Amino acid sequence: MTERSPRPLPTGYRLAPLTEADKRAVLDVDTWAFPSEIDLDEQVQHPLPLTWSRTFGVVVDREDPDAVPLDGAVPTVSELAAMHASYPFAEFPVPGGTLPVSGLTWVGVHPQHRRRGILSAMIDVHFDQALAAGEPVSALFAAEAPIYGRFGYGQAAQDLRLTIPRGAALRDVAGADEHTVRIEKADRARHGELVDTLHRAAGADPGGHGTGVNRPGWVTRESPELQEAWWSDPVAFRRGRESQRIVVVERDGEPRGYATFRRKLSWETTGPRGTVSTGEVVALDAAAARALWGVLTDLDLTSEVEPFMIPVDDAVTHLLVNPRAAAARVADNLWVRVLDVPAALAGRRYAGDVDVVLHVTDERVPDNAGHWRLRAQAFEEATCDRTDDPADVSLDVRELGAAYLGGVSLASLATAGLVTEQRPGALAPASAAFGWPVAPVSSWVF
Repeated sequence: MTERSPRPLPTGYRLAPLTEADKRAVLDVDTWAFPSEIDLDEQVQHPLPLTWSRTFGVVVDREDPDAVPLDGAVPTVSELAAMHASYPFAEFPVPGGTLPVSGLTWVGVHPQHRRRGILSAMIDVHFDQALAAGEPVSALFAAEAPIYGRFGYGQAAQDLRLTIPRGAALRDVAGADEHTVRIEKADRARHGELVDTLHRAAGADPGGHGTGVNRPGWVTRESPELQEAWWSDPVAFRRGRESQRIVVVERDGEPRGYATFRRKLSWETTGPRGTVSTGEVVALDAAAARALWGVLTDLDLTSEVEPFMIPVDDAVTHLLVNPRAAAARVADNLWVRVLDVPAALAGRRYAGDVDVVLHVTDERVPDNAGHWRLRAQAFEEATCDRTDDPADVSLDVRELGAAYLGGVSLASLATAGLVTEQRPGALAPASAAFGWPVAPVSSWVF
């Protein structure tokens, strides 16, 4: 193995594990990194999604201006200058299966301590911790898109944002009218198991086709802390909207889909104008999806529905008779960083037969660099081994991460000069194999 040389923290700074006792300091540095209209005293009253054993801070000692010098020495106090954490996704969906993935999150540096190399050092710590935990891939949501590419993360998934007019015409689907509807206040005790079960099932078999094709990136809230924080519904975080509601559609008494939502109503001279803001919209088959969207687009006193973070190939994109009226926008969703090339590539399935030698460059994790022979039959187990054979396709680990979940084409990256075909005719079949029948996406921000 190549010896890794993690970036050191600047002089005077040190890494420290954080615990629940540090909650206020964590929220303080977080609100410095990500300004919030919600007061710190309010924020500390609510649960955090963090797994504390995977939460770390960068601490600096400074002179305490309020302390009395002792023996000529000025006492110091420790100050949290930065932090990062990760979620332990033991069953993160990748094409054709699941892998342990480290969900990087809560990365922030106090503005007083920026531009000193702290972020680079924290990223290296994260990489080492993920590899030590047997997590060959790291994934994140990027607050600022330009930041993470330089650390080898590639934009691997997009999500769709719509503004659907109330009463928008939807195409008919057989069986949709056989569903019954429940519209209730969302409650973890009442709906928690239902939501978790339907969410997992929808990710494992999008559309209910029984083909064994899953939705990559459709990560579940695996930890109790994530569950508690997701179901928490503080008034201060609602931004003027109502408490969380849920629609459940059932067929023959069996739940087949759900959507969480909040409404906001304004009274104008032309009449009431309301917006339905959805959270997750999850359905197990086409009929359930049609029943669910039929409810969301026909709530009284509303004028529009704004789904948040749905797949770019969601059923509603095909059900809308006039998709132009929904004013579609696309946003970046998951960013992926391959940390262990052979484990990551052998841990997913491929949509076509593939036998290709990849030349991978990786300045930050040298063990990834070199030639790797990837072999697989379509939708079967894969192998990935180091080889001295000449490369068929060359790319950086950033582009490998972008293509990893099957939503970004290697051939499209080649049109931008980011992937190079070394052997004529090798790129097209490799690109087809790396693709996946359904688009990757995460339905919630971690």
